[in-house]
Amino acid sequence: MSNRVARTAGLIILGVAAAAVLGALLVRDQMSRHRRDLFSSHPLRRLAALGYIARHEATVDVIQLLRDFIAWEPRPLLRRRALQILERMEEEVQRSVVPTEEVVG
Repeated sequence: MSNRVARTAGLIILGVAAAAVLGALLVRDQMSRHRRDLFSSHPLRRLAALGYIARHEATVDVIQLLRDFIAWEPRPLLRRRALQILERMEEEVQRSVVPTEEVVG
């Protein structure tokens, strides 16, 4: 009986590990797909990609990506939306990098 329980537990652990790996791969694929869609020829895909990016935390890579997008984007509406996201992310980065006051004396 104990051998059967151990085998079942092992299979469950293996299944959970496989599901976790598959989930991580799917998330990675979705992230790269949304980044690609940011420069899509379809405006709605670009808008959806901006919405996706807006939900994530600010990083140097994302800020640079938004700057490139703003320079590239021909539609004023999408440029303004990207600019709003960029400004929010830059403020977020500014708040996270709090300058330390040095005591001189």
